[in-house]
Amino acid sequence: MKMKFGFIGAGKVGCSLGKYLVDHNREVAGYYDTEERFAAEAAEFTDSSAYTDVERLTADCDVLFLTVPDSLISSVWEQIKKLPVEGKFLCHCSGSLSVEDTFTGIRDRGAFGYSIHPLFAVSDRFHSYKELDSASITIEGDSEHLNEVAAFFAGLGNEVRTIRGEDKTRYHLAAVFASNLVCGLIDESLSLMEECGFTEEAARKALAPLILGNVNHIVKDGVAESLTGPVERGDRKTLARHLSVIEGEDAQIYRLLSRRLARIASVKHPDRDYSEIKEL
Repeated sequence: MKMKFGFIGAGKVGCSLGKYLVDHNREVAGYYDTEERFAAEAAEFTDSSAYTDVERLTADCDVLFLTVPDSLISSVWEQIKKLPVEGKFLCHCSGSLSVEDTFTGIRDRGAFGYSIHPLFAVSDRFHSYKELDSASITIEGDSEHLNEVAAFFAGLGNEVRTIRGEDKTRYHLAAVFASNLVCGLIDESLSLMEECGFTEEAARKALAPLILGNVNHIVKDGVAESLTGPVERGDRKTLARHLSVIEGEDAQIYRLLSRRLARIASVKHPDRDYSEIKEL
């Protein structure tokens, strides 16, 4: 699958994916962005060209990535679909939106639509590409070339999975639970540590082995095998003491997650009675 790639949108995802492709000896034509400075920076970063109009970029590319915010994908497509796009691959990188959600009428234009979602947090325009080698990539879209698109990214060395369009929201929610919501939990942990006299920096340093060790254990052995702490032990007194020092939303989060942990513990230890924990 020898293709020339172009990007509309020169933000974090566009820069990272373009650089990743270039580093794997794939040809990137260049970038268009409403902020011409962003397009110029991305072009310099990937040794490609900065385009000042979408029409010329579209004509120069076989594969066009719409690496714009999710809310803009459909409106950008409405502009692109007026151009000659027959035989081209139109892609976006949204984790939650399907091709059907975004590229309305794409087959009527003779083009093929795909959602290409790297399952990792793209946090920086010019450094996140270094992490893409280890990222799984989830692909959804037109069945006619789906296997070819999947094989292309597998050929870069990524773990690749295809997904149905109707599952995209659930899939994205899974990613949010594993990534964004974890930030909320760790922020709560840091706040509690600061109440104990730690600075934020000292708290992060102190918690790092606990956070990283737990995540590594989960990835290696699964959630049940990684579960420790007062819920698994059935330590009702400690749980009650925890609840005595928090209130409101914090207490609600603690209760809901602890109930989830009790379910996991019940599966891990079917011989133990967790009814008092669940009642608490």
